[in-house]
Amino acid sequence: MTKNKVLVYDTTLRDGTQGEQTNFSAEEKLRIAQRLDDAHFDYIEGGWPGSNPKDIRFFEMAKNIEFKNSRLTAFGSTRKPHTKPASCPNLKALIKAGTPAAAIVGKSWDLHVTEILKTDLNENLAMIADSIGYLKSMGKEVLFDAEHFFDGYKNNPRYTIRVVKTALAAGVDVIVLCDTNGGCLPHEISDIVRKISSSIPLDLVAIHTHNDGGLAVANSIAAVREGVKMIQGTINGYGERCGNADLISLIANLQLKLGKNCLPPESIRQLTNLSHFVSDVANVPPLNARPFVGRSAFAHKGGVHVSAVVKNSMAYEHIQPELVGNHRRVLVSDLSGKSNVEYKAKELGIDLAKDDAVSKKIVREVKLMEDRGFQFDAADGSLSLLIKKAIGEFVEPFALECFSVVTSRTENNPCLSQATIKISVAGEEELTAAEGNGPVNALDHALRKALTKFYPQIKEMRLVDFKVRTLEGSEGTAAGVRVLLDSTDEKELWSTIGVSENIIEASWQALVDSIEYKLSKDHLAVK
Repeated sequence: MTKNKVLVYDTTLRDGTQGEQTNFSAEEKLRIAQRLDDAHFDYIEGGWPGSNPKDIRFFEMAKNIEFKNSRLTAFGSTRKPHTKPASCPNLKALIKAGTPAAAIVGKSWDLHVTEILKTDLNENLAMIADSIGYLKSMGKEVLFDAEHFFDGYKNNPRYTIRVVKTALAAGVDVIVLCDTNGGCLPHEISDIVRKISSSIPLDLVAIHTHNDGGLAVANSIAAVREGVKMIQGTINGYGERCGNADLISLIANLQLKLGKNCLPPESIRQLTNLSHFVSDVANVPPLNARPFVGRSAFAHKGGVHVSAVVKNSMAYEHIQPELVGNHRRVLVSDLSGKSNVEYKAKELGIDLAKDDAVSKKIVREVKLMEDRGFQFDAADGSLSLLIKKAIGEFVEPFALECFSVVTSRTENNPCLSQATIKISVAGEEELTAAEGNGPVNALDHALRKALTKFYPQIKEMRLVDFKVRTLEGSEGTAAGVRVLLDSTDEKELWSTIGVSENIIEASWQALVDSIEYKLSKDHLAVK
């Protein structure tokens, strides 16, 4: 093992899928496994072949894939009480999976042995020894997950040590210390790992933590600092209850802060991409505030902060975002100053630094509009248009003559909306109608239909999200609303905003901004 090497064991495909709303098909598991292999993860736990047909199918498909950098691992449990390993269906499924490594979970807390398994302490030790011995005789590398190890140690340290010593005597390759309930504190992890180091060689030890106390990453780091050589966790921290240790944050902290060697530098620079890839496959929206790789991880909103970051990014950033494949974002809001606006304009290729008056004008306009309910830190597309219009670099691509939207419902049919719209482009009028499953959807279809004749590029874009929020006030159903639209042309994602007391009017504002932004970035509505 190279100096400072910490092995990385991913269990997204098994432990991660035990989280609510996190599911993968066998094919999706294979895609993720190949991506993790490309990133040079040391171990990939593919699932529990003894528990369900999907995992069995995954391991069958995986037999046709060459894993160049990772050891594919199948997960299971020790034999059942008073049975023979060779006749245990679970162990036989591990053999049939055909993976070079197998991980088995066993009880290390006496409470679980006597009250959950309903067997005696010596039989539990025999179950562990027999299962490991059997898998080793079949040529497997074996990892033993000492379930509830830390709680077990706090309750009965003598028995917990007997458990791991039994596993070592049976020839296990790696002992995995599990904080299964996720309630330990970092100093407890450190103290216990330090105490057992005289009984267990830490070169053979892994740490597996859950996040029920919000400390899974911190607890894993504490174990590594004591000498543990393998970390286990999931991408994005997916997992049962509050999740597992987030490998993205854990790897970034260990490698960039503690100088450990977890993954090649090129893989570290792909951590943001990897996090988003797994989010997409899981169909779980990425968490903006996720450390290191979230969209907000290096986002600056306060004017004082932005002014400092422009001078020296270290003032408000703990690392360079590019190290993990992320990037800096400057937000503009009512908390902003000239630095925010000038930074955003520079991203658009516009230099406002030489025109103090224009910068101040834009800041003033932003603050006034945010007081009315606009939120430009969540609407980069609308902000871009505001800046371009303020400096005269944008011309309106069309003019609205009128529109109407009608929604009808019959007893046996769902609501259907119809929109009629009349626009003019360079003096030429266009009248169009379209249907949709709601008034905004119908209006969107009608507007695109009318404009496509003049701007065919609009066919490239589509709406991907529509959010409505009632603004604070006491007007009830007459209260103001804020509409946020997310749009994409598969090259870029942008957000636009509209605010009004009428939801259709607010939606119209956001729709127009969305299309104008597309035309603007394609240089079709710029002077």
